[in-house]
Amino acid sequence: MDPRETTSAAAEAGNPADAVPVERVAATAAALTLIAELRAEHGPLMFHQSGGCCDGSSPMCYAQGELLVGDADVLLGDIDGSPFYMTRAQFEYWRHTHLTLDVVPGRGGMFSLEGPTGRRFIIRSRLLSDAEHSAEELPEDWLPDRPRA
Repeated sequence: MDPRETTSAAAEAGNPADAVPVERVAATAAALTLIAELRAEHGPLMFHQSGGCCDGSSPMCYAQGELLVGDADVLLGDIDGSPFYMTRAQFEYWRHTHLTLDVVPGRGGMFSLEGPTGRRFIIRSRLLSDAEHSAEELPEDWLPDRPRA
């Protein structure tokens, strides 16, 4: 199951008009600006969060397709058309959070495309709201299937 398609219990009960997807990833204006700059130089992009435990973790930004994703990865959503993946094991810890991609001064990861810009992507997180959490109604052991890119 794609976590971007998680819907409310009303939709599951046969009221698809009541379906409200739970957004798991978003971006600040600064992140969107840097994404546009990188896209102009490198073409379509993708993000992968493969480590880190909390706010300030740095996802990696790649040219789309440069990093192979597999069954160990979860597609959380997309940011301005760029897919955002996380390892399945890490998603187990972050399943109750909403992630916001932001930008701060500094160097990104060695292989991350923003490295030479003097800026780096970081993650800011918050717990899902009660409404978002109840809209999911997922069992504690639920993990999404990795959607095919």
